[in-house]
Amino acid sequence: MVTHEKPAEEQIDVRPFVQRHPWTVALLLTLFVAAVVPAAIAYARYYRLVSRTLNRGAFSNTSNIFSAPRVLTTGEEISLDSIVTGLERAGYTQSPANPKGWFRTAKSTLEVHPGSQSYFAVDPVIVDFSKGTIASMHTPATLEKVERYQLEPELIANIADKDREKRRLVRYNEIPPVLVQAVISAEDKRFFKHLGIDPFRLAKAAYVDLKYNRKEQGASTITMQLARSFWLDKKKRFRRKFSELMFTMVLEKRLTKEQIFENYANQVYLGRNESFSVQGFGEASRAYFGKRISDLTLPEAALLAGLIQRPSYFNPKRFPERAKHRRDVVLRLMKENGYITASQLADAVKQPIRLVPPRVETSSDAPYFIALLNDELQNCLGDEQESRGALNVYSTLDPDLQRAATEAIDSAMPAVDAYVKRRKIAKDGVLPQVALIAIDPHTGEVKALIGGRDYKESQLNHALAMRQPGSVFKPFVYAAALTSGVQDGGTVYTPASTVVDEPTTIQFGNQIYQPSNFEHTFYGRVTLRRALAKSMNLATVKLAGDIGYDRVVRMARRCGLNDQIQPTPSVALGAYETTPLEIAGAYTVFANRGEYVKPTFLSRVSNEGQTLLSGSPDRHRALDPRVAFLMQDMLEEVMRSGTAAGVRSHGFKLQAAGKTGTTRDGWFAGYTPDLLCVVWVGFDDNRELDLEGAKSALPVWAEFMKRAAKIHPTARRFDPPPPGVISVNIDPWSGSLTGPGCDSRQQYFIDGTQPHTQCTPPPPPDPMMDMQPTWLPTSAGAAAQILIPSGARSQ
Repeated sequence: MVTHEKPAEEQIDVRPFVQRHPWTVALLLTLFVAAVVPAAIAYARYYRLVSRTLNRGAFSNTSNIFSAPRVLTTGEEISLDSIVTGLERAGYTQSPANPKGWFRTAKSTLEVHPGSQSYFAVDPVIVDFSKGTIASMHTPATLEKVERYQLEPELIANIADKDREKRRLVRYNEIPPVLVQAVISAEDKRFFKHLGIDPFRLAKAAYVDLKYNRKEQGASTITMQLARSFWLDKKKRFRRKFSELMFTMVLEKRLTKEQIFENYANQVYLGRNESFSVQGFGEASRAYFGKRISDLTLPEAALLAGLIQRPSYFNPKRFPERAKHRRDVVLRLMKENGYITASQLADAVKQPIRLVPPRVETSSDAPYFIALLNDELQNCLGDEQESRGALNVYSTLDPDLQRAATEAIDSAMPAVDAYVKRRKIAKDGVLPQVALIAIDPHTGEVKALIGGRDYKESQLNHALAMRQPGSVFKPFVYAAALTSGVQDGGTVYTPASTVVDEPTTIQFGNQIYQPSNFEHTFYGRVTLRRALAKSMNLATVKLAGDIGYDRVVRMARRCGLNDQIQPTPSVALGAYETTPLEIAGAYTVFANRGEYVKPTFLSRVSNEGQTLLSGSPDRHRALDPRVAFLMQDMLEEVMRSGTAAGVRSHGFKLQAAGKTGTTRDGWFAGYTPDLLCVVWVGFDDNRELDLEGAKSALPVWAEFMKRAAKIHPTARRFDPPPPGVISVNIDPWSGSLTGPGCDSRQQYFIDGTQPHTQCTPPPPPDPMMDMQPTWLPTSAGAAAQILIPSGARSQ
């Protein structure tokens, strides 16, 4: 029998070739080393860069900005739905596994459970509602009644590498399959099959670019897009493409496909919503549809996936038809890829685009507030901010009050706009700007801030604009007068002290100063209380000269106003520039018993549960508490009978104190026991508004404070007089003790400074002369008038 043995495998002996061609082999080895070794070194370098980012956390440079916590109180008027909306904004879900916290609703009951990553270490609570109010609150375990309960702060923004972004991080298992399918259909249909680079798309892109001699055809996979967004700029060049390929290879090595998609879903840019860039699908779901990512429908998922290609061009809020066309393209791609049926496609393309109503979210975005918060954060942490990684920044912002501020401006400013249009002041259609600052006068916490009418149109923050404050500065003149007699033993001034309001010429240095009153009306001898209430310029300048301009400036600086204010006659009328934010801080001395509190935007900063910074604003005593009380009482008079008395016609009825101001702009600064608000209205180019503060800024203030009172209702009134302040009945016209035939009003004095002489009753007034003006020539030769009120005397 013949057998066939399997021949041994032949082995190739390369030694003869090497011996015959040693230089060729050496060259090949050199070329191999020259190509492979640098590539290996480069790969190792890129591997370290990727690993460093992933180990630190892909979004570790993102600071999450939270609002102040919302406080629920028993008896408060608020709906269950609005609280749920706030909890969802804060990151709560209905899943007990959520580390931030979870909630559960049942008819008229809400159950809130803070999680392990909650801002507060507090017990859960059950809130019972009845007819739109909180009927009661109690803990579920012990049934203990709760009167006040703080809710989780809402996420209002992200600051990443000093950019203004909003991002809500999501996990892969939170992303609905329909969104994953939509994204890979639109961007990378072989994502789960290739190794980061799709050779089919590369070949097609190269063919198109060569055929049409252009560099527009995209071949980037999802992994390549992620690599580009994390580590590369947007310029197309060979070196960048090489880096992109290297980063892509490392990402595919380091991460699973699900992890790559999760990072992509959190990083991808999806357009702008008001002043913020929308990063990731978690934020886009809320910004465009007002819902959680898990609740997205098929058409909504397709729309978001379609935005990736050209976010600005397909922005559904600006270009709904473009967005719908692109959405339908994605839906057809999903059908071609087998993710949806023909009937699902037909139903989806029929659906209109339904976006979240405008201003529901944007009113609480507070872009100007965030800018100032970021400045304060930089000042406090400096360069350490980036090295500390991801931060949780808890601000002082009250989202409800921020929305109220936006609504107040929208409600009140059209009347101002109409006025300037009638007077043809609004040149080229440019309307007046506005700033509003609301703070807690006792803590300095800024609760709401509007720096302009539209952040998209102008990023100039008018809360920081240097403008002449006009008469809102006058209270510091009167505070200096009341202080002078208390502190240094000089002339004693009280609210009942008198000063002459008449035409005056002042020589100061080499200059002649001739101030005048509004509408050239003068009042003769008046008390300080009345002079401030009626905002009399001449009386105020006379008073400042009597006590010394330097004392006025020292008072202003103790109250936090800037060092550019100089001791000249014009200082009394607010001629030196300051900012609305400075004025808000300065008025805390009147609202806070003489203690100045610098406005602050930061409450707490933490990193991985560790507190890095706690809000502690600068504060110091600027006024004697007794003087502060007298000033508050005089500012209340401004609201009762003075230039701000019109506030009542706007429907504002609460106890308040404040002061109007009119220069080229309109001002109003005022406060209630719990909230201080400053409003400024004017033009950017400093042209004349030609509308006093009582008719420009005051209506905005009134609208805001009315809304604030509904949001945080309180029956609290101003504190009673401090020790050392007494009340005395005086004649309000003369400032003397009341007596027979004189008017009588109870007024406050620092004990020992009250008047001791009794008033002399005036002669019966002539009915024909009652309140008739007496015309006198001014120093400039113009006619002026002195008004003698009924029952008063010219002294």
